[in-house]
Amino acid sequence: MATFLYKLGRLTFRRRGFVALIWAALLAVAGVGFATASTDTSNSFSIPGTEAQRAFDLLEERNPGMSADGATARVVFQAPGKEKVTGPANKAEISGIVKELQSGSQQIAQVADPFQAKAVSQDGSTAYISVSYKVSSMELTEATRDSLEDVGKEAQKSGMKVEIGGDALQVMPHTGTAEVIGVAIAAVVLVITFGSLVAAGLSLLTALIGVAIGVGTITALADVLDLGSTTAILATMIGLAVGIDYALFIVSRYRAELAEGREHEEAAGRAVGTAGSAVVFAGLTVVIALAGLSVVNIPMLTKMGLAAAGAVAVAVLIALTLVPAALGFAGKRIMGRKARAAADKEESPDAKPNMGTRWARFVLRRPVWVMLVGVLGLGVIAVPAASLEMGLPDDGAQPKSTTQRQAYDMLSDGFGPGFNGPLMVVVDTRNSSDGKAAAGRVAEEIESIGVSAVVPPVFNKAGDTATITVIPKDRPSSHATEEVVHDIRDAGEDVRADTGAEVLVTGATAMNIDFSQKMNDALLPYLALVVGLAFLLLMLVFRSILVPLKAALGFLLSVVAALGAVVAVFQWGWLGSLFGVEQTGPIMSMMPIFMVGVVFGLAMDYEVFLVTRMREAYVHGETPGQAVVTGFKHGARVVTAAAVIMIAVFSGFIGSNEQMVKMIGFSLAVAVLFDAFVVRMAIVPAVLALLGRKAWWLPRWLDRVLPNVDVEGEKLQKQLTEGSGSEGGESGERELARV
Repeated sequence: MATFLYKLGRLTFRRRGFVALIWAALLAVAGVGFATASTDTSNSFSIPGTEAQRAFDLLEERNPGMSADGATARVVFQAPGKEKVTGPANKAEISGIVKELQSGSQQIAQVADPFQAKAVSQDGSTAYISVSYKVSSMELTEATRDSLEDVGKEAQKSGMKVEIGGDALQVMPHTGTAEVIGVAIAAVVLVITFGSLVAAGLSLLTALIGVAIGVGTITALADVLDLGSTTAILATMIGLAVGIDYALFIVSRYRAELAEGREHEEAAGRAVGTAGSAVVFAGLTVVIALAGLSVVNIPMLTKMGLAAAGAVAVAVLIALTLVPAALGFAGKRIMGRKARAAADKEESPDAKPNMGTRWARFVLRRPVWVMLVGVLGLGVIAVPAASLEMGLPDDGAQPKSTTQRQAYDMLSDGFGPGFNGPLMVVVDTRNSSDGKAAAGRVAEEIESIGVSAVVPPVFNKAGDTATITVIPKDRPSSHATEEVVHDIRDAGEDVRADTGAEVLVTGATAMNIDFSQKMNDALLPYLALVVGLAFLLLMLVFRSILVPLKAALGFLLSVVAALGAVVAVFQWGWLGSLFGVEQTGPIMSMMPIFMVGVVFGLAMDYEVFLVTRMREAYVHGETPGQAVVTGFKHGARVVTAAAVIMIAVFSGFIGSNEQMVKMIGFSLAVAVLFDAFVVRMAIVPAVLALLGRKAWWLPRWLDRVLPNVDVEGEKLQKQLTEGSGSEGGESGERELARV
């Protein structure tokens, strides 16, 4: 592989104008696709195989006008002082608002008058209007949301406190500011790392081109492939992360080759042949991690993972072709002033030991202590992960300043916390001899469980399907509510055995519970798949068993530590005020598996780039200890810069008002921090120092079976050396490039 990539690097460097035109054309096509794409992206959400989803599908079939999975809103009213909402003036105002809502949007399915639906608190201080929509929250138009908000603002003039809850106002978080901050910090770090504006700008520009092509393509195909708006957001975040990393790796190696006195074209070839090999395999691990999200069997996650994997593939191709082409345009300016001055004086910029060299030597002197401190430190941080509770946040997790949170609190005070998460029980009586009796029995069973309220069964026109609304006593995300769902399902089994009627529990709260359970069940298989495939891939890269094993175990340690930190902050509330956590609760169920996928890819980037340098030095004759020092000498600065950039990008999301975005940003930032600086920079060199030559051991039979991909460039080095000896210097290398 190294030989092929070497030739590719030289070719793209020579034909840089042609390569640049190809990528410019692809960018233009993606731009046209982006500009002409439909603005209506799909945001359909389904969880195949769950009871809640089966209930939604059944209602869609038997009672389509009900829009069971449509968005909902609750306009909550609280009378001022000692007044009551049932007072003549307040009642007239609320009734008028009901009429306004009914005519406010074509997407509205039903508006329930609180005085007819008995949605008035016992003390008369609070009432709410229930609004149901024909489409999901993500498919609501801005005009529909605006009309809902305008009604709330208009109602405030009556003197009553009016707030709006439900998922109708839920929108995808805008992350533009965080991305801009992340790119700005990345630019600063790149300038400090390279000491050259040209080198920093080149790395950023190529990464942004890759992101633009990837996101443009995803947006253009969104309507055809039924992709949601979250797909482009994930692709942007991952594409930007790996795009900067890969360009950073190639440019850094190119500058190192120039510093050793090689011509520009030769340096580009060697940079792509060596660092490019690391980029290819690092990219493959990211693709495996993202494509592996399909094992969860949630269509939305599968599409998100595959689309983001496509963005990573584009980033790899950019790094292997456009980056060396851009290096050709940059010329000598790719080197900083100090490096150019050192070259003019024929001094090596690496003559003095750098920070990476000094740290590696320190670790080699005290490997046991470094390893123990690293492992025990992460182990202590990981302890809270044993108490991990997963769920989906409700409006109670919103900032107290939002209308959703205030509506949530008003409903809890006026009616009880269970009113914020009603359950919908669907009774399929088609196979029952007496459907009404069966539905009545279900209602009685639910009442005996112990809930706040049970609304009598309501049948569809055909009379074969009934719905029962159940109000739990506790808030939607509580353990008690989850137990109620399980108790109803258990009781439903008895009803089915006696009457033939099937009982299904659904609604937003039940859907969240089922989603969390599905994500929890998928976490271990996903980890096994991703880590297992990556282990095989890394075994090809490093020609070793212990090095990939160490890489996988180190990753698992950093992930568990990151989960521990997330539990401590967001579930227990430790340092919560520092990160703007206003309400503790269960950890978002999607977060652990999402974090595993993203961080695994980035962690393997750092592992491959850092350790392939060590492997390369070892193969070329250095002792195991010297190889570790050499790897850190050339790779530590680059890996540090890449990690700092990623931490900065992810930390930008911690400032979001959305609890979900805040949690994801925090988890990714701390996971990269632990993995890059504790695992890769401390534990990895300590373990390699303790293992010595055993680290690179591979059984002979396995060595014969595994294909030699030559990531460290051993074959390339031999061919270049032989070519130089027989053909005379650069002429032999040029001949190799034409092979």
